[in-house]
Amino acid sequence: MAENIKTARILKFDIFRYNPAEPDKPPYMQRFEVEEAPYMSLFLALNQIREEQDSSLQFDFVCRSAVCGSCGMMVNGRPALGCQTLTADLPEVIALHPLPTFALIGDLSVDTGRWFRSMVDRVNGWIERETEFDRASIEAPMDNATADKIYEADRCIECGCCVAGCAVANVRPDFLGATGLNRIARFMMDPRDQRSEQSWFEVVSDSEGVFGCIGMMACDDVCPKDLPLLEVYSYVRRKAVASLFSSGEDHPARREAEKA
Repeated sequence: MAENIKTARILKFDIFRYNPAEPDKPPYMQRFEVEEAPYMSLFLALNQIREEQDSSLQFDFVCRSAVCGSCGMMVNGRPALGCQTLTADLPEVIALHPLPTFALIGDLSVDTGRWFRSMVDRVNGWIERETEFDRASIEAPMDNATADKIYEADRCIECGCCVAGCAVANVRPDFLGATGLNRIARFMMDPRDQRSEQSWFEVVSDSEGVFGCIGMMACDDVCPKDLPLLEVYSYVRRKAVASLFSSGEDHPARREAEKA
């Protein structure tokens, strides 16, 4: 009996093309065909296209193992990492676009670094202490449960998928998004940070922070690292509401919370 041999699929990639350095040439979609190989990822397919068909194709990659976050892109309308997405899980026709909300460099390449640097500066995304650092002191102890929570938040690779999938971030460029709130939560939980709750809530308790989220939670659905973003959002919101109502002040964020 003849063996059944599975014929490799011919994948059709419809890829967004636009070079901001050539503004007179409008954006367009270009089709490339690639023979599917076992365990082929989008990263491997795109490299094959660039090496064999069009060396001008722009897309980003560094680690190829879902750690650096560089290869985020829209895959059939959904944010995903190119290195983590297998073609076997996709149909034969695959549409690739750059992540929205970020400045376009060219084709599938976007500048996430500028957005994330701005976000970190806005939330002061680092440990702040009122006391001067003592180089001779021993490492501050931390219980395992707290350390685990901080580690979970620190797994964010800043790929931008949650931002690209967020309806609010797509229309309001100042919205911190899930990754901004995640970074805030990480330092709110850190016992080494000596900031007061009030200083945190001046950052997060407005329509550009935790009260700007409309609750669709697409961020939680598309996160390639499966971060518990719903829990992060709930944690920051609970802390914000508790602080606002305990203060008794007529703060704009309090009125936002009362309406929510």
